[in-house]
Amino acid sequence: MDSPGSAALSIDAELAAMRALMRGDQFADALAAGEALLARAPDQRDALLLRAIAQRFLGRIPDALDTLATLEKGHSRFSRLHEERGHCFVFMRQADAAIGAFSLAVGLNHALPNSWSMLEGLYRMTGNLEGRNAAAGQVATLRKLPSEVVTATGLFADGDLDQAERIIRAFLLSKGDDIEAMRLLARIGIARKVFDDPEILLAAVLDLAPDYHAARAEYAEVLIELHKYGHARAQLERLIAEDPGHRPYFKNLEATVAVGLGEHERAISLYRGLLEVTPADADAHLSIAHALKTLGRHDEAVASYRQAARSRLGFGDAYWSLANLKTYRFTDTELAAMKAFHADESLPQVERYHLCFALAKALEDRGEFAESFRFYGEGNALKRAQSSYRPELIERNTRQQIEICTPELFIRLQGAGAPDPDPIFIIGLPRSGSTLLEQILASHSQVEGTQELPNVQQMANNLRGRDPDPSNPRYPHILTEMCLSELRALGEKYLADTRVYRTGRPYFIDKMPNNFRHLGLIRLMLPRAKIIDARREPLACCFSNLKQLFAKGQEFTYSVDDISRYYRTYLELMRHWNRVLPGWVLRVQHEDLVDDLESHVRRILDFCGLPFERSCVEFHKTQRSVRTASSEQVRRPINRDGVEQWKNFEPWLGPLKVALGDALTRYRE
Repeated sequence: MDSPGSAALSIDAELAAMRALMRGDQFADALAAGEALLARAPDQRDALLLRAIAQRFLGRIPDALDTLATLEKGHSRFSRLHEERGHCFVFMRQADAAIGAFSLAVGLNHALPNSWSMLEGLYRMTGNLEGRNAAAGQVATLRKLPSEVVTATGLFADGDLDQAERIIRAFLLSKGDDIEAMRLLARIGIARKVFDDPEILLAAVLDLAPDYHAARAEYAEVLIELHKYGHARAQLERLIAEDPGHRPYFKNLEATVAVGLGEHERAISLYRGLLEVTPADADAHLSIAHALKTLGRHDEAVASYRQAARSRLGFGDAYWSLANLKTYRFTDTELAAMKAFHADESLPQVERYHLCFALAKALEDRGEFAESFRFYGEGNALKRAQSSYRPELIERNTRQQIEICTPELFIRLQGAGAPDPDPIFIIGLPRSGSTLLEQILASHSQVEGTQELPNVQQMANNLRGRDPDPSNPRYPHILTEMCLSELRALGEKYLADTRVYRTGRPYFIDKMPNNFRHLGLIRLMLPRAKIIDARREPLACCFSNLKQLFAKGQEFTYSVDDISRYYRTYLELMRHWNRVLPGWVLRVQHEDLVDDLESHVRRILDFCGLPFERSCVEFHKTQRSVRTASSEQVRRPINRDGVEQWKNFEPWLGPLKVALGDALTRYRE
């Protein structure tokens, strides 16, 4: 049997042969080749398009339109299908229909010279002078650009990222700096959710063309993705001053920056300003509700979430956000509406899986555990299907951390890093009680509560380098090659980059749970940092993760196999850190903390070198922003409500128990 890779190569070769036949005007042979390919791969996008083109050249217009209708079912936003439909309508002398098809094509993909040329001619023929001039202007603009940039831009617009990147990289290697090519390469990186290269590329574009507002807006978006909020704000302030026509869009980005910096009141004000222009903006209502929730303004948050749901039918994120308050209870009317939206087969997948998690939580709260479990399963399956998460990469990294981060390494590099004792890292798995620990510590007069900071993971990514080889990565091996001054510089960079989240207290919390994978790096660059391992019983922790739909990241939480493998990897790596760095990490078992709060609070404060303060025991009285899913729970006194919630679903958790194996007993070792 052919592997998926060889099958893809075969299809690419057959498509190339079809294109060669069509360039030689051998349309009947091209059509026959297309039919053969589609017999094996009936949904293949490019084969369907080429079949339609061949049918048109053979004068079989009804057949071509039928092929395009089939193509549209799976690829409605494929610009070239609409362009080809326009050509069919031209052949049929249906000018208005052709204009509609070509207009739709260029609306999806502005880099279609042929569609713009056809529109120019059609508008001239129908007497639409304004339309003709606009289309002619687009034709002239595209003619000024290198053909490689136009071709790659068109491919990018249709989602053909690999081919677009190959063309544009080759062009840049041969031609040097070209701002449109550099911007396009940055946009391809952004589409792949890789932001370091786009940051460099867009900064270079702006050095060459400081007034290029579209590139500056993309640069601001990249800086936001990299959590460089201060730098992003500077870019947005310039854009707002120089390009007032796009001010609402820039204001929306400015509100995102305010949220990133913890300025939630300012963010609410900015979003409300946007609603004055577009009162039914569901996303703005949702963002306001998130900020209100973070500030602890529960009733106002609920009202805004409900308004978001009213503003967009089937808005799954609004319903899930209500469920994610953990304390909200849906009305019968809301539950019926969610079920009706879920039953709509035309509902986009992103809305569907949000609704699945919301319905699961609503039914759980009503004691309908079997039906609730079914919806949790469906939501996880939909989310996992969209994920590219590969558990073997995490497991390989764990083995490498254990091999590289030896006692000898830490002895050899003793004295490395920045000497500041400011950071307190809370690590572990999500849903392990880390928000409760953060709230306890942030209730101390000397400790700043921040958020889940991305800085350590960004440093690890930078150490991996661009285009990392998964089979032979630079990180963590590069730690053995670094000198004392380099490690100190890393520590000082971390402290400098996180200062924007602080207000002057001597200590601050970094609650990114995934940092347990980078404790070797943290030890070498910040040797006096405190590390607290938030640990929770495995069934409770893993099932709580399976019940949670995260805003981003944490892709290991959407299947029984993934979450159990991740938990087992976590135990393995934490056992290693405790062996090679004895006494450096304080483990806090969530169930023990709940059963005996004050003694564990004293233990935590002693570990951090902090005097006891009663406010840490009365943490629920502390007024501060809390951004995680547990924000409502930590504003209430300690209770055991969530400790054994998983037992309601025990009849269906057999596969999870099997997958966890001996982790069920050794998690306290």
